[in-house]
Amino acid sequence: MKKILLASALLLALFGRAQHRISGSFSPADTYNYLLAYRLKAGSKSFIAGTKIKDGKFSLQIPANAEKGMYRLVYAVPQDEFYFDVIYNGKEDIELSFDAKNGVHFTASEENMVMTSYFHDIGKLIGQLIDFYIEGKSDKKEFEKCTAQLRATQEAYEKRSENLMVQNFIRANRPYIPAKYESAQDYVAHKKEHYFDHLKVDNEVLQASDFLSDKLRNYVFTALPAAPRSSNETEKAVQDNIRTVAKQLAPVADAYKFDVFHNLWKMSSQSGFNETTDFIYDTYLKSLAAASKDPNKAREVAIEHRLRIGALAPDMEWKEGSATRKLSTLEKADNYLLVFWSSTCSHCLKELPLLHKELKDYPESKIRVVAIGLEDDKTTWTPESAKLPRFEHAIALGKWESDYATLYDIHQTPTYYLLDSKKHIIAKPKSDKEVVELLRR
Repeated sequence: MKKILLASALLLALFGRAQHRISGSFSPADTYNYLLAYRLKAGSKSFIAGTKIKDGKFSLQIPANAEKGMYRLVYAVPQDEFYFDVIYNGKEDIELSFDAKNGVHFTASEENMVMTSYFHDIGKLIGQLIDFYIEGKSDKKEFEKCTAQLRATQEAYEKRSENLMVQNFIRANRPYIPAKYESAQDYVAHKKEHYFDHLKVDNEVLQASDFLSDKLRNYVFTALPAAPRSSNETEKAVQDNIRTVAKQLAPVADAYKFDVFHNLWKMSSQSGFNETTDFIYDTYLKSLAAASKDPNKAREVAIEHRLRIGALAPDMEWKEGSATRKLSTLEKADNYLLVFWSSTCSHCLKELPLLHKELKDYPESKIRVVAIGLEDDKTTWTPESAKLPRFEHAIALGKWESDYATLYDIHQTPTYYLLDSKKHIIAKPKSDKEVVELLRR
């Protein structure tokens, strides 16, 4: 009898577990066709469900066994650009509208509506405090009113979010609020000093969203001295901030650390902080790559770093008669162009003669071109390369498996790398026309 009762209870629990939906609209209606949902965890995501967007409307059923947590909704490609994240607590449907101009707006789901309104309200009040300092004000009553509003709003949202998942974000985002009037310089210093007071980096809910990685990135690149400084001093300050972040991340799994430092590496590279980019890779990223949940990540990151914009181009050498030539020892040009091509590639045989014609009147002090032939043998390379005397020619036997195809991650021909006078990579033109346009700037 007990076994029957237990079985009945289990069945009741199974069938009593309601399925929930994410539904709503996308605008413009004719732009979006499909919506994919992924369950997010620190350092990984797993596909949960997908649905069509028809006439701008969609309804996606969440599986009954779906865990509560953070979910990513992808609505276009590339997936790492066209998405937004939602909180799913396993208890409520989520309704939303998405507009290409204004982003996402939630019309049902307490978790997500509180999240949206909190960041809107708290952001507005922090903005008022920043404006107070920017405008050079010193009225202590106005200052106290501003900080009191900020404090009251933060506390109200913390209370409102009790028993909700969103409280993880609200508490972690609690801003530094001065207890009494202080100067702008002191405010900036204290804000940095207290940045990690409430930011729990080992919180799995935070790790599964962009929130935590964004907060860490903002600390690294914005928590800087207010006084004017040289680019070198800026990089030193950024590197000090990175060391602070590394200490904060000490208790966190290496897989998540890798994601954070990869994010910082990309931001540093995009900002043109070449010394800092190397610092992140050599000090943290290189050793952490093996911990990534993607087995190919270590190789991919090594390639990314080696061939990033701002990196020193990997050295190459080739024979010119009996002499050995090296990329690193070529001299006296404003720019260098590396062209990876093949004498059996129809696109190459069309583009390279046009590029050769465009560059023939450029002096070598302006641009020197090294054309690297990816070949199986010299049979067609020899006569075809002879038609391009303005270029210096190297041959890489083994074609796609050759050392230089691997070194420069070549998967199609022609492939171009434009270098500055010191042989740093400054562009990766897509065509001969783009090469010429870049040189004319």
